[in-house]
Amino acid sequence: MTQINAYIGFKGQCREAMTFYQECLGGELFLQAIGDSPIKNQFPAGIENEILHSALTKGPLLLMGTDCVGPGGYTKGNNVALSLNCSSEDEINTFYSKLSAGGVIIDALKEQFWGDMFGVLSDKFGINWMLYYDKNQK
Repeated sequence: MTQINAYIGFKGQCREAMTFYQECLGGELFLQAIGDSPIKNQFPAGIENEILHSALTKGPLLLMGTDCVGPGGYTKGNNVALSLNCSSEDEINTFYSKLSAGGVIIDALKEQFWGDMFGVLSDKFGINWMLYYDKNQK
């Protein structure tokens, strides 16, 4: 099922913020530190404990977050992206192509180190989108 979720950038406060949201909303919290990821060497030294990706899930609720910032840097207000979870490879390719028209590709759509399709773009209105397709979904 295709679904849109919020993805929030925290610039060093992701662990604290997501733990707070878990205390408020309940659910299961997943935190992946930069230093524990297979791409840790692509980051500058000193940020190993910052969060590469986090997910708070409770039933259909999904809230995601990161300490990583885009190429434009961090500014409160630009730290939220829409994460579009797609239901097929055709769908993700179509959505990515259409949403990126007239916009800026931030991370080209491709199979990522964790095995799924993923890409990031800013559309022609300046809205950031993260498109994801789990190749193993049933």
